Amino acid sequence: MTTAEETRTIPVAAIPATRASRRGRGPMPAFVGTSLAFVAVALAVGAPSPLFVLYQHEWGFAPWLLTVAFAIYAITLLVTLLVAGSLSDHIGRRPVLIGALALQVVAMLMFLFAQDIGWIIAARSVQGVATGAAMSTFTAAIVELAPERHKKLGATIGSTAPVGGIALGAFFTGLAVQFVPQPTTLVFVSLVVLFVAGLLVVIGSRETVTRRPGAVNSLIPRLVVPRAARAEFVGAIPLFVATWMLAGLFIGLSPSILSGVFHLDSGLLNGAIVAVPPAVGATAGLLLTRAPARTTAIVSMGAIIVGIAVAAAGIGFAVLWLLFAGAVIAGAGFGAGFSSMLRMLAPLAPNNQRAELFAGIFLVSYIAYGVPALVAGELISVVGLLPTALGYTVAIALAAVIALVVQVGRARAVTPRR
Repeated sequence: MTTAEETRTIPVAAIPATRASRRGRGPMPAFVGTSLAFVAVALAVGAPSPLFVLYQHEWGFAPWLLTVAFAIYAITLLVTLLVAGSLSDHIGRRPVLIGALALQVVAMLMFLFAQDIGWIIAARSVQGVATGAAMSTFTAAIVELAPERHKKLGATIGSTAPVGGIALGAFFTGLAVQFVPQPTTLVFVSLVVLFVAGLLVVIGSRETVTRRPGAVNSLIPRLVVPRAARAEFVGAIPLFVATWMLAGLFIGLSPSILSGVFHLDSGLLNGAIVAVPPAVGATAGLLLTRAPARTTAIVSMGAIIVGIAVAAAGIGFAVLWLLFAGAVIAGAGFGAGFSSMLRMLAPLAPNNQRAELFAGIFLVSYIAYGVPALVAGELISVVGLLPTALGYTVAIALAAVIALVVQVGRARAVTPRR
């Protein structure tokens, strides 16, 4: 029998998970399977990037349409985050994830049967909706499904899975472009299979939250951050801007930089330059799980400042190894900084508000990811590729400097005075 004293010590956020755990697969298989499904979502984000130049050569469309194809994904993702980012807090994680993964299958089939750039833009739009619905929900579900002794690992995987998945997608697509006669067929059929497997995992996993009223009202576009997380969230905004602007530079513009500045036309190199920053970032995020989060955030901004300076030198002087060296250094800062901030923010929200918090995080992140790249695409036709790329690196460095100052200030503010 539970005593009154024991009842008072049970965390409110744990009650829904306790009720839901009576059905579904065990904690560790559900945790691992859901994490892999999230990686597949991110893998599909990175996979099309090395194909865009291939599409341009095949179909002969204007270069600025490549930027539209890149940016439309971010725009539709942002709108979906605003509308449905907290929906799973009301109707449960599983229904939202099932719908999102089904939409991913539709998007991959649209890519597979694409006949022109219009199809690609439409497919990226559907993918943006699917990813927007999945992003905050997957991140919340992974934290909640993680066994109690692995909660910190759950937050780390939630932050590194999007980064690592993008890297894997870009790299394997680059390999396919270089060595496979029909790379689009291999890439998108494989992704369909992965998403179907992810659907089966989610269907067989337990629900982690209890349904509550307000689902319709949650669809009204808004950004609400739980009160306990607001100060940390506001302080994290420059860090999110710096890290995801960096991602936008390498994922959105680097294939064009390789072609226009270095005069290289290689699927393998296109995949590699897109993959390096997120791959190094995911590794850094995982390796630094036990490091103090605030210290990691501060050091990571220093790494971005140094790395983006090295990458800018590589672009300015057309030295390829400098570009890759900068990508490695800045990529480490990207992954370490983003994952450390999620480790600080995740515990500040209860289960029934966690998706709402992550929706806010990814909303800010994807604005920084997509909007500057869209602006850069327009500037290329006005001032040229090289000035645009170098200006982009300066903007990233400025955001990282601001983030560094803010995080040092936060560290001093929370350190007890003697």
